This record gives sequence, C-alpha cells and structure tokens, in this order.
Amino acid sequence: MKSAVTICLVPEAKQGPFVFHEGLEGGCLAAAELGFDGVEVFPESAEAFPTEAVDRLLAGCSLSLAAVGTGSGWIKHKLHLCHADPAVRQRARDFIAKLIDVAGERGSPVIVGSMQGTRAGNVSRDMALDWLAESLALLGNRACRHGQVILYEPLNRYETNLFNQQAAAAAFCDVRGLDHVRLLCDLFHMNIEEAHMSQALVAVGSRIGHVHWADSNRCAVGLGHTDTRPVIAALRSIGYEGFLSAEVFP
Repeated sequence: MKSAVTICLVPEAKQGPFVFHEGLEGGCLAAAELGFDGVEVFPESAEAFPTEAVDRLLAGCSLSLAAVGTGSGWIKHKLHLCHADPAVRQRARDFIAKLIDVAGERGSPVIVGSMQGTRAGNVSRDMALDWLAESLALLGNRACRHGQVILYEPLNRYETNLFNQQAAAAAFCDVRGLDHVRLLCDLFHMNIEEAHMSQALVAVGSRIGHVHWADSNRCAVGLGHTDTRPVIAALRSIGYEGFLSAEVFP
C-alpha cells in the first residue's frame, strides 16, 4: 500500500478536511519531506488546474498524483449529478469530464464524492439512481480512455441520501454494469455507517480503488477512536495495493 496526503487549491474549502491549504508547491515539498508517496489534489476546475506546476513538482519531489477531487463543482457552483434540472446535470458531467482528462493525462483517477449529489423535492430514489448510473457510466468510459477509473465515494447519511454503505454502493455498480467505477472507502464515513469496517472492506474486495485514511473525528489517524489494525489486516487480506490518503483536518 502507498501513502498520500491532500492538498486543497480551493479558497472556499479552506475549512475543509485537507492537510495543506497554502499552495501546491508548499504542499508537495512538505509531502515529500514527510515521506509520502503521493498527493491528492483538490483543484478549483480543470481550467484552473496548474498543469505545468503539478508536473514539475511531482517530478522534482518524486511524488505520484494519487487522485484529483471534483468537489469544487459542488462547493463553488452547486453542480451535482442528481439535480432535477437536466441542464445542471449536464454541466456537472462536463465539469467532471474535463477533470478526468487533466487527471488521466497524469495517470490519476478522479473522485466523485460531493458531486454525486442527493435526491430532493419530487425526485424519486429510482430516478436519482438512474441519473447517477447514467453519469457514472459516461464518465467511467471517458476515464477508461486514459486507462483510469472513476472513484465513487459513499458518504455518510448527513451528506447524501444515495449510498452510505460500501456493500450497497458495490451492488449498485455491479447491477448497473459500471465496470470503470471503483469505490473510494473513506474511514470517517465508514465509522458512521458501517457496523464493522474491516468486514465491510473485505465484502467489497476488488471494488476498492482508493482509501481515505482518517480517524473517527476526521483528524489524523491516532487522534480519534478508530482501531486501524483490523482495517489494515482487511486491506492486506484482499490484496489492496492502492493509496491510503490522509483527507483530514490539519
């Protein structure tokens, strides 16, 4: 398994659970000095993604681009994939698609977390899930052209009413034939929603594409009450070799 740490480039997310907020260069230099294998970058948009600086810093610091976040589409523009307005859904897909290209050119997947949205008003659950499946299929196919996948993140019940548990999300992906979608298993959300985190991880096995490594209070592991020993054992038992990425409060 590999280690990564988060760098946020979105001023509006200053209070969010990201380790570094003071610029890409400082974050990459600190990540390298601390011994991380990669960085997970949260940009404002594809157009604002500092491609030259990212390429230079990753090479100079011997870091990988672990993943690219898309949540700025929700934070800044209130775009999501389950909006009742089809024009908004299309804008959300376009926002993510552009980031897929930027990330894919650097050998990285993108994350669909907050931009999955939530069903509201007269939108039924079946309708919302149809829209979600349609978007994830289209975006997954685009990611596949770069040799990548989409990282879909089940969130806790206070952030979405779509999928909160890993098994349900994995079953949804299986039934809908979402072959280019993998799960982002976030320990903070799992601590709220899963009765047994280690069992939940083993149950979804090969669907896991990324792990957010956070304690129960969204601080660094060791500052809350999560026992990560069975989590590590579970990940090893399924042969997980991806990133453990610290999406935590600094």
